[in-house]
Amino acid sequence: MKARVAKALAHESRLLILDALKRGDLCVSDLSALLEAEQSTISKHLSLLKNAGIVSDRREGNKIFYHLETPCVLDFFTCALEVIQKHGRAIRVAE
Repeated sequence: MKARVAKALAHESRLLILDALKRGDLCVSDLSALLEAEQSTISKHLSLLKNAGIVSDRREGNKIFYHLETPCVLDFFTCALEVIQKHGRAIRVAE
């Protein structure tokens, strides 16, 4: 399961989707416009995120809205930034 979650977080578009969902629930067409990507592509990313337990969905009429089910995954970004900053410092020191 950990590998599934890691895989779900290992794509720039999925990270952008999570960043958008932290502000509130959105449907595929909203996300498609934000990311400037085809709805079918966004749907595939959302399916992967849903299967990993990171997002959930609900139907309202013709639209399906996606919700960030586990906001704690956003802590990953804080951790990743710390790794990047430390790695950058290590490279500068070695030079």
